[in-house]
Amino acid sequence: MASVIALDAMGSDRAPKPEIEGAIHAARNYGLQIALVGPESTIRAELARHPSASRLPLAVVHASEVITMEDKAAQAVRSKRDSSLRVGLRLVREGRAAGFVTAGNTGAAMASAKMVLGALKGVDRPALAAVFPTAPGTAAILLDVGANVDCKPHNLEQFAVMGEIYFRAIFGESAFARTALLAKRSPRVGLLSIGEEDSKGNELTRESFPLLKQLPLNFIGNVEGRDLFNGRVDVIVADGFVGNVALKASEGAARLIRTVLKESLKATITSQVGYMLSRSAFSDFKRRIDHTEYGGAPLLGVKGACIITHGSSNANAVKNALRVATEFSARRINESIERGLAALHPAAVAVESAPSRCAFEGKS
Repeated sequence: MASVIALDAMGSDRAPKPEIEGAIHAARNYGLQIALVGPESTIRAELARHPSASRLPLAVVHASEVITMEDKAAQAVRSKRDSSLRVGLRLVREGRAAGFVTAGNTGAAMASAKMVLGALKGVDRPALAAVFPTAPGTAAILLDVGANVDCKPHNLEQFAVMGEIYFRAIFGESAFARTALLAKRSPRVGLLSIGEEDSKGNELTRESFPLLKQLPLNFIGNVEGRDLFNGRVDVIVADGFVGNVALKASEGAARLIRTVLKESLKATITSQVGYMLSRSAFSDFKRRIDHTEYGGAPLLGVKGACIITHGSSNANAVKNALRVATEFSARRINESIERGLAALHPAAVAVESAPSRCAFEGKS
């Protein structure tokens, strides 16, 4: 598998500026090789504004078309066959890149990934998994955060398995020193609902509950919105509609907290002095609640590392999304997901002895 990460250079709201800057930081700080995908003249014009970029392992892969946020996903995927999204994913499928990152149209990215890469064996619907901080100083995973607005109970069952495997892959092996204790226990999996009682929730959560309960996971039952941040649960399962609302509300709350706190610290001379004395602690606080530090959300369940991040992403978000794509590929998470789903329904899932994460049957 190639060590290159393909980056959609035309995905974000302010493309290609954040993508180019993020790629430069990732190449410099992490030593990554990055293929910038998009109109070559546009990318090279932006690269020219950064003379030091010529000394970094950055390549340009031409794509003549761009899928915008205004494009209808299904139509754009079919009509724009040479888009930066599709060309970048083809690099993964062909083994020329280990992963793909985009801040572009989420619907088009998901549809393209399913079409170009294909789904893993045993996966009916891929899910977006977002990582966010919790009160004990660790992190939790919420999925799905937008890939599937309407879900069936068996979809949530698969999300639980994929989320638990992903959590163990990135945290269970002491990926960060502060999470070393997680290696000593199984990740706690919860179903997002409106009450902790087994009978609470809508039709989907009530029907999903017994399916998750019988899984060979550390299922702790229903959890509520407040449990997203208190450290009570490690993997939170929801349909894409509820998960996306929860994620966006959380990001909005974090932004409000930062703004209000900053205003309060500038309100009086005394508070300004206090800020100067606690600048280090305040910087750490901002970093912990900053979603750009966690990169993008991997699309779990497709044959390859596909990371989708916000259209409003800045250079820091792009840099960290590239890091996440590299870690996802290096930890062979897709192979673990296939094994987990095969164990869940062995009669329905036949896992190849040597699966290819970039294999694809058919044309795109």
